[in-house]
Amino acid sequence: MNFTYPKNERLKSKTTIGLLFSEGKSVSKYPLRLVYRQAEADSEEKIKMGVSVSKKYFKRAVDRNYFKRVLRETYRLNKHLLWDNLEQPYSLMFFYQTKDKLSYEEINTKTIQLFEKFLQQINKTTDSETKTEI
Repeated sequence: MNFTYPKNERLKSKTTIGLLFSEGKSVSKYPLRLVYRQAEADSEEKIKMGVSVSKKYFKRAVDRNYFKRVLRETYRLNKHLLWDNLEQPYSLMFFYQTKDKLSYEEINTKTIQLFEKFLQQINKTTDSETKTEI
């Protein structure tokens, strides 16, 4: 597993981001939130990830950019949790939603918990879909 975050994994498409907000589902682990949507099967990447920090909580761009860097780094180091357990491609948007300035270690721990919660939710929905098909 390589711990990189290449350009082709970054979520940039305005239409995909719009679909995430209109049709996506959400998982939260304070202060982080993950909005996700299953991507098209012909997608070249398994995961497309975007990061956002609210201007409402951090008025200065320096502060927003710092937390975006931290979120990208925690994703980069923990993405193996997602890659090893996902069969379908997904589009994800990662949010930092609090005024509190948490340390890197706290954000990293919350990211791991959030990814585990996301995988549990994905497994529940796929299990319920297979039960209804039978």
